[in-house]
Amino acid sequence: MASTTAPWTLEKPTALLVLADGTVIQGRGLGATGSAVAEVCFNTALTGYEEILTDPSYAGQIVTFTFPHIGNVGTNDEDIEDLTPLARAGAVGAVFKADVTNPSNYRAAGHLDQWLKKRGIVALSGIDTRALTALIREKGMPNAVIAHAPDGVFDIDDLKRRAAAWSGLIGLDLAKDVTSGQSSVWSETPWAWREGFGEQAHPVMHVVAVDYGVKRNILRLLAGLGAKVTVVPATTGAEEILAMQPDGIFLSNGPGDPEATGIYAVPVIQDLLKTEIPIFGICLGHQMLALAVGGRTAKMHQGHHGANHPVKDHTTGKVEIVSMNHGFAVDADSLPEGVEET
Repeated sequence: MASTTAPWTLEKPTALLVLADGTVIQGRGLGATGSAVAEVCFNTALTGYEEILTDPSYAGQIVTFTFPHIGNVGTNDEDIEDLTPLARAGAVGAVFKADVTNPSNYRAAGHLDQWLKKRGIVALSGIDTRALTALIREKGMPNAVIAHAPDGVFDIDDLKRRAAAWSGLIGLDLAKDVTSGQSSVWSETPWAWREGFGEQAHPVMHVVAVDYGVKRNILRLLAGLGAKVTVVPATTGAEEILAMQPDGIFLSNGPGDPEATGIYAVPVIQDLLKTEIPIFGICLGHQMLALAVGGRTAKMHQGHHGANHPVKDHTTGKVEIVSMNHGFAVDADSLPEGVEET
């Protein structure tokens, strides 16, 4: 793919997306200035851009939004997913088709451009996101550098070298970079119309959530179901978790390669499996649970990133439409005898 410039791009682009194969895509910069090297994926969700960009599972990634109009409902302090906003865990870059307009929504507290700057996210707009998505579908998720310079001055040769030299997400443990620094108790329940977030004051069960990059709303949903949730860092040992006397153990979502994080996490999960305590996982946690019972994981070609993925529950026959964000998956053929895929 040759260097491309959208017909409506400014004469002098202020942002570039430079792929590892040397492709240079020009656009208009917004958000933070500077550059970031990461893997480029695409997300098909129509809403929720603030939640997507603050999801710690997107650490080490640049998100291309297939929906053209991003930012038109603005931003606020409620629709974020990382536990510690000051740590700014989440996507390092974002790619939009249309320029970001002024917000028009009763919940808007700020403009997306300013919010991106505050989060340190480098972004560009004004490119053909359909063509970039088609490239990812055909060739897989490329490594790339996204760069924003208001004066339009770039060292393109250096950006190409950085993109080509980055080793990518395979073998990369990113959970250690986004996990909580210490244990904490979570009691906030889901948002309700005209009420905001609630508080779980009378829990009927105790769930320990191992934080590999957990999302706030997962914790809210657990609290909303009646759970006292204790969040513990990714490196917490089995003995310490069991000493909390949980009724259930949750292995959270998170970024990076499950086999890399599994070096220290899988032995803990295997010890926990020796007990009678129910264990469940989402995303990275689910994948490491599969590793713990003898399965394998593999890098996906384009990943699953969106809010409209159909999943069939083999135990009920029902199909649910779910949100997904993962670039690795469990190899079903690797599951040993006695492990059932549901």
